[in-house]
Amino acid sequence: MRSGFITFVGRPNVGKSTLLNAVCGQKVSIVSDKPQTTRKRVRGVVNLPDTQLVFVDTPGLHKPVTALGKRVNATALESAEDVDVVCLVIDATMPFGSGDQWVADRIDTANAVIVVNKVDAASKQAVLKQLIRASGLEASAYFPISAKTGEGVPELLEHLASLMPEGPLYFPVDTVSDIPEEEWVAELVREQLLAIFEDEMPYSIATRITEWEWPRVRCEIIVERESQKGMVIGKHGSVLKEVGQRARAQMPEGAYLELFVKVDKDWQRKPDRIERLGY
Repeated sequence: MRSGFITFVGRPNVGKSTLLNAVCGQKVSIVSDKPQTTRKRVRGVVNLPDTQLVFVDTPGLHKPVTALGKRVNATALESAEDVDVVCLVIDATMPFGSGDQWVADRIDTANAVIVVNKVDAASKQAVLKQLIRASGLEASAYFPISAKTGEGVPELLEHLASLMPEGPLYFPVDTVSDIPEEEWVAELVREQLLAIFEDEMPYSIATRITEWEWPRVRCEIIVERESQKGMVIGKHGSVLKEVGQRARAQMPEGAYLELFVKVDKDWQRKPDRIERLGY
């Protein structure tokens, strides 16, 4: 039996969560076109014949401006320690920049695997340019892939499996993710809010489950200002209704989801509030 841990790291919005879902074959991490969607480490488990791979999706590494930003950066960097393989994910549609280099400087690139994602949205010339630029990192392997279409993902998975040492089953073979169900539902609600709102609003939103008596679930949506509360509720509750419908569509049949909005002024700038929300 072979097994091990693999961490995805990279700048925000390079497609780490989409890649985690692709390798797992189902949705285990919420996705959005908003940077910094992922705030906590998320584990996905892939079972192959005689091999178990435990993948770790991490928040995008960025220059933090709030206490929350500092916390999610620390989470990502800690997740790159004491694992068997680190995959540095870069975006084929964006030039390799200082942000990518900043991330690369914080990992052991000699033993890392470089994953050039989003090749479906980039020209072959752009992909080649990224691979040439990334070759300067002198990593152990390079894989151009599309997490969205699945192109190159099986080959990446096969390579990562070959790198795993002998080890035990860390999770039962029917496990796909270690996310508690309550936390998963809270993330589903936040995902729908991210899809609806633009600009700065998504960064002011947090979600948590306050009651779980299945099939009745109560989810609290936390915002930073009173003006945001009205926006999240929407005219005659229209936004909450839409969010609830979208989230319930991804929950087991029969779920009764109640959504409430609460103001916690400037919560993402207060370490004690961040810790209370589980970040």
